[in-house]
Amino acid sequence: MFSVLAVLAAPAFAQVCCPVSGCQTCADGQTYRIVYQTVCEKRQVTAYRIEYETVCEQRQVTTYKPVWETAVRENRYTVARPVFETAVREETYTVQRPVYETAEREECYTVMRPVYETAYRTQYRTVMRPVTTCQTRYIDQGCYSQQVVLKPGLPVTRLNWQSAACTVDPITGQTVYQRPGLYWTQTPRGRYEVQKVWHPNLVAQQVQQTSYVPQTVAEQVPYQVCKYVSEQVVRKVPFQVCRMVTEQCVRKVPVRTCRMVYEERVEQAPYQVCRMVAQQETISVPRVVEKRMPVTYTYNVPRVICYRVPLDACGQPITQTIAPATGSLSTIERPTPAKQPSGGNADVKPSLGPGAASPQPLDAEKKSPAESEQLESLPPIGNPAPPSSVYESKRA
Repeated sequence: MFSVLAVLAAPAFAQVCCPVSGCQTCADGQTYRIVYQTVCEKRQVTAYRIEYETVCEQRQVTTYKPVWETAVRENRYTVARPVFETAVREETYTVQRPVYETAEREECYTVMRPVYETAYRTQYRTVMRPVTTCQTRYIDQGCYSQQVVLKPGLPVTRLNWQSAACTVDPITGQTVYQRPGLYWTQTPRGRYEVQKVWHPNLVAQQVQQTSYVPQTVAEQVPYQVCKYVSEQVVRKVPFQVCRMVTEQCVRKVPVRTCRMVYEERVEQAPYQVCRMVAQQETISVPRVVEKRMPVTYTYNVPRVICYRVPLDACGQPITQTIAPATGSLSTIERPTPAKQPSGGNADVKPSLGPGAASPQPLDAEKKSPAESEQLESLPPIGNPAPPSSVYESKRA
C-alpha cells in the first residue's frame, strides 16, 4: 500500500473518481477507495531528416577571346599653306590741330555770410525722486508632517474558480459564453510608505519699499543761432579758347598680303583590328542535392490505470510496509541517428505503428515496479460513476 504522503500527492497528477459516498465495500467487509492514475510508456519511432549537399559537375564550354592586331593604311589629304607678301602704299589724311588762346570774363556769384546770435529755449528733463511706500507680502511659515502613502506594486497572478457567465472577448469584442472552471486572474498589491508632506501657512507682513518716481523739471538753456546773409561778389576769371586748324598729311603704310598655296600629303596611320578566337574550357557547376537521414527518437505514451486503496474504520488509508511510489517526470532523450536502410526508402513519410497512440504531454508520474505488480494483482472492478459535483470530488 501507499503511504499517506503518496496518497495525498497522487491527485496532483491523476483524477480520482468514486461514487457519491467515496468508498466501496466488498464481500469480506473491507472498504476500498478507487484511484485512477496516468502512467507513461516509452516508444521509439524513426523519422527522416532532410539534409542538403553541394555537388560540383564538370562541363565543357566554349569562350571567345579577343585578339588585337595592328595594321597600317595611307591617308591622303590636301593642305593649304599660307604665303605672306609685304607692299607699301601712300595714304593722305586730314588732321585737326588745336590752337589755344587766353581771354578774361567777369563772373558774378552770390556768397552766404554766416551771422551768429544768442537765444534761450526751455528744456524739460526727467528727475528720479525717491518715494517710500508700504507693501503687504505673504510668507509661507508651514511645516512638514509624516503621511502614510500606498505605493502600488506588481500584480499577483493566481488560479481562481469562476462560475459560468457571459463575458466580452477583448480581442474580437463579441460576447462569448465562459464555462465554469479555473482561470488565471491578477490581484493588485502594494506596500505602505511614510512620506513627508508640506503643510503651507501663509502669514501677511507689511514691508517698506522705496521706489523712484520720475518728475519733469523745466530749465532755460542758452544756444547760438547761425543765420546766413547773401552778398553779391564780382570777379574776373581767365579762360582759354581752343580753335581747331585743318592740315593735310601724307604717310606710307606697309600692307601684308596673304596668299594660300595648296599641297597634297600622304600619311601612314596605324589602326587596331579585333579578331575573336574560340577557346575550349572546363568549368565546375555547383548543384544542391537533397538527402534524407534517418533519426530515431523516443516519446512517451500515457495510459490510465485504476487501483484500490484500503481504508480503516475512520475512512483513512491503511499504511503498510510497502515502500511509497517515487514519481519522477519522464525526460525527452536527444535524437540519435539510426542505421541507414538498405532499400531506397529515403522518400517514405515517417509513421507510427498500427497500435501506437499519438504522443501526449510529458507531465504524468511514473510508477515503481512494486506498485505495478500490486495493481495487477487487484481484482477487476467496474467503471465507477463520475462525481456529481466538484465539491464531492475534492471530498473524496
